[in-house]
Amino acid sequence: MVLPLVASAVLNPINSTLIAVALVPIGEAFGACPGATAWLITSLYLATAVGQPVVGLFVDRFGARRVLIAGAVIVLVAGIGGLLAFSLGWLIAVRVVLGIGTCAGFPAAMAVLRKRADAIGGGVPSRVLSVLAMSSQTVMVIGPTLGGALIGLAGWPAIFAVNIPLAAVALVLALVWVPKDPVHTGPREPVDVAGIALFSTTLLAVLLYVMAPAVSDLYLLGLALVLGWLFVRVELRARRPFVDLRMLAGNGPLLRTYLRQALAFLIVYSIMFGYVQWLESARGLSESAAGALLTPMSVVAVLAAASAGKPTRLKGRLVVNSLALLAGSVLLLFVGDGTWIGALVVLAAVFGLGQGLTSVTNQTVLYEQTPPEVIGTASGLFRTAQYLGAIGSSTLIALCFGDRAGSLGLHELAAALIVIGAVLFTLTVADRQLGTRAKAAADAR
Repeated sequence: MVLPLVASAVLNPINSTLIAVALVPIGEAFGACPGATAWLITSLYLATAVGQPVVGLFVDRFGARRVLIAGAVIVLVAGIGGLLAFSLGWLIAVRVVLGIGTCAGFPAAMAVLRKRADAIGGGVPSRVLSVLAMSSQTVMVIGPTLGGALIGLAGWPAIFAVNIPLAAVALVLALVWVPKDPVHTGPREPVDVAGIALFSTTLLAVLLYVMAPAVSDLYLLGLALVLGWLFVRVELRARRPFVDLRMLAGNGPLLRTYLRQALAFLIVYSIMFGYVQWLESARGLSESAAGALLTPMSVVAVLAAASAGKPTRLKGRLVVNSLALLAGSVLLLFVGDGTWIGALVVLAAVFGLGQGLTSVTNQTVLYEQTPPEVIGTASGLFRTAQYLGAIGSSTLIALCFGDRAGSLGLHELAAALIVIGAVLFTLTVADRQLGTRAKAAADAR
């Protein structure tokens, strides 16, 4: 059962990271500046940030297997569409479709695992959660390396074409090995369409402003406030709301888990995309060489994720995670055009430690903090928090680099990441409830 869940869950991180080393050649192919190609990153994150909790709701209502199959088909179609690109706008649209299709993997996997664990009377399936996190982490950190190799072999269209075999494998495995969803008898409760629409438009308005903040676009924030107010009113009155605001309001630890995930991945994605662009533009490395230089990040992240599978000492691991991301951000201040290559390897390894501990530990905490009947929606919101960080990183990179990814812009990026890392560290250390439920469950067993 684990293999098809892994195959579906990795579709999102692989599409998030493969594009990192393709931005420059795609920009050259269509005569686009870095600000325009940044939409290739942002479009997927917009679709994913909005779509994850919606797809999570579909998992809770209609079943994980059905959602996994639909997601794989959408990714397969998008992979074919990427080969037909005739403009940058077309590729951006393809990335939106990819974002929607890849939303299925994580909330469906969490729902299947929760149902299985409850059926056999088990506790936190820590080893399986660790495998899922390790798989996503591995794919995420080897993405630039793999992307560089694919571009070297077949050019940037290979970044999109690789989705065709990957989605086909995920589809077959879901059909064969994921347990069938129970047959529903009787009328279904209606889906909270109004809540979904208001949530999506509110989030979209906020994200569009955050991506390019300007005085002339302040109307987007006003629109978001109005839509957000309507969303709260609708959800509080709904019999079965899309987002259970009362549950969230009474679950402070879960809200803090979302915030930690967003802050950590704001730093991680800033390195994944901003640092790689600097390696190509300022250091003059090829796409494959820039991707290969992140290999230490891959290795350390996988090892860190493998060591973080037990549902104990969660707070300690998250403190180490925040310290690693903060330390890496500080070291980034001292990187320049002539920095020794060995120092760049060490820098990548430091960020790898932070990245490897982030998802698997927060994911385990999420499992403990979420009621089973809303695990799909809660898991979707968890990924939304992650991609809010990713979108924030895209905006931060654009503000710091401007038209060229130079060393001055890299140092400005480092200064911003230091502030974010300090906030993450303080939030983690000050959280007295962090890991207490997992510890109690482990002691009971």
